[in-house]
Amino acid sequence: MTLLSEDQSARPQPCLLSEPGKHISTSLDQYRPDSKEDYMDSVETSVFGAVEPPRRSRGRLVLHSLVMFGREFCYAVEAAFVTPVLLSVGLPRSLYSLVWLISPILGFLLQPIIGSASDYCRSSWGRRRPYILVLGILMLVGLSMFLNGDAVVSGLVTDRLSRSTWAIVVVMFGVVLFDFAADFIDGPIKAYLFDVCSHQDKERGLHYHALFTGLGGACGYLVGAMDWGHSVLGRLLGSEYQVIYFFSALTWGIFLVVHLFSIPEKPLAKEPSESSPSSSLLLLGPHSNGYGALGKEPISPVIPTPTSDNRPRSYSALGERPRSFSALGEANSVTSSAKQPIKEDQKKMTFRSLMKAIFNMPNHYRFLCISHLLGWAAFLCNMLFFTDFMGQIVYRGNPYAEHNSTAYVTYERGVEVGCWGLCINAVSSALYSYVQRFLLPYIGLKGLYFMGYFVFGMGTSLIGLFPDVIATLILCSVFGVMSSTLYTIPFNLIAEYQREEEEQIKLQGGNESPRGTGMDCAALTCMVQLAQIIVGAGLGALVNAAGSVIVVVLSASSISLIGCIFIALFIRYVE
Repeated sequence: MTLLSEDQSARPQPCLLSEPGKHISTSLDQYRPDSKEDYMDSVETSVFGAVEPPRRSRGRLVLHSLVMFGREFCYAVEAAFVTPVLLSVGLPRSLYSLVWLISPILGFLLQPIIGSASDYCRSSWGRRRPYILVLGILMLVGLSMFLNGDAVVSGLVTDRLSRSTWAIVVVMFGVVLFDFAADFIDGPIKAYLFDVCSHQDKERGLHYHALFTGLGGACGYLVGAMDWGHSVLGRLLGSEYQVIYFFSALTWGIFLVVHLFSIPEKPLAKEPSESSPSSSLLLLGPHSNGYGALGKEPISPVIPTPTSDNRPRSYSALGERPRSFSALGEANSVTSSAKQPIKEDQKKMTFRSLMKAIFNMPNHYRFLCISHLLGWAAFLCNMLFFTDFMGQIVYRGNPYAEHNSTAYVTYERGVEVGCWGLCINAVSSALYSYVQRFLLPYIGLKGLYFMGYFVFGMGTSLIGLFPDVIATLILCSVFGVMSSTLYTIPFNLIAEYQREEEEQIKLQGGNESPRGTGMDCAALTCMVQLAQIIVGAGLGALVNAAGSVIVVVLSASSISLIGCIFIALFIRYVE
């Protein structure tokens, strides 16, 4: 049996089987190694050359990246309106940050399992896309409950107290469901990009992701900044929130479908049956025994079974591992699995084993996760409550006032202007994602990482100290620098770390391979959930103790500057 290879069409090729008394095909007749070592060297070379996916056109990468536009569009709507909506339906101020706590707890517990499980998914549609589809549908359901829950409850419940209680429950459940799915979907999207793209295309794809993330956020905040209540659409659909929901659901649905059909995935093959062990096509690949591995097993070398004229005819051991590309492309290695098929590895995928794998990661991965945690904690402190900050501090409105009062109208005006500020943030994020490419040769990835945190920390401190409308709107541009940094630099660093590992493995001639991409992306994404847990658990109490929401921007500034120091001291420099 020969090794499988990939052609430019990325379709699995049939295995060549030898029959007793016959030579294998002409391709092996032309290859006659002088020794076992020469044979293995040639096998290794052919395998390393086969795993690189074909180059993708710019159009394919753009279509693949459009999902980030839709996701960030919906995220912008959530960030701009969750706090005002919850406060308007009567949620107490001391509890309004807790809505951000439930979803990240679930995400932190389940994200590694989903990330690793997607490495082993055997769906005929691919490994990542089934997860993306399910999570995308959950996002749409959560968005529907969040923006329409108050209106639906008001139409069904007449009692004022019960209506307020049910409105809080439905809206909170919608926020939790949306936030859970939107956070989870990022890992499979990044892993999908890494799986189907070559080394050069991965960096291009990440930049397109950052570009459309910024553009999607800008459009989402722009929609939120407009007064739809007195428009034709507002009168037709019922209220401002229903108009925003219409645009959000339409944008997300279209771009999710485009993403799912942008670049085809090659599915993992089915396990061969016992009666015909070689009847199925197998995708061969590494199974790491280091960080990210679920269990260790001995590696059995591939030994050709010679024919009567000493030509290699078939292999005595053929791996049945799923192939998992790292951030820059892993090489196939053939392992023995006749006694331990892949289903046994899937049984080992427990939360405990995955958490152990993450906690035992190399130091440079661990430090990267910690810096990512600090960055997201600072960013979320500011972003999740920025429109509320504009309404209460900058415009001096009151979200608890009667809805027809001047204080509440002033607060709503502050929220709308806050959306304009977040729109500026999103545009600057898209622009900075391209500026990064020109700065990279001069200051490197670590320098870009440090600069993003430093600029954000200084900008938010000025906003907290001088809460003026014009100054605040201008300084919103620094939010985009941080956003683009968080969405690109950590993943680029992981890509570089894994490339170094691959090169070291090649030089050492070892059989070990880097981790699956799903595990690496999940480890970073877990830090987003953990940051949200910290912000949700602590910020509400901090605001209650301080008596003012101005503490949110000052907290964001402090955490970001601490992150600068951590990056300077602990993040490994990459050429």
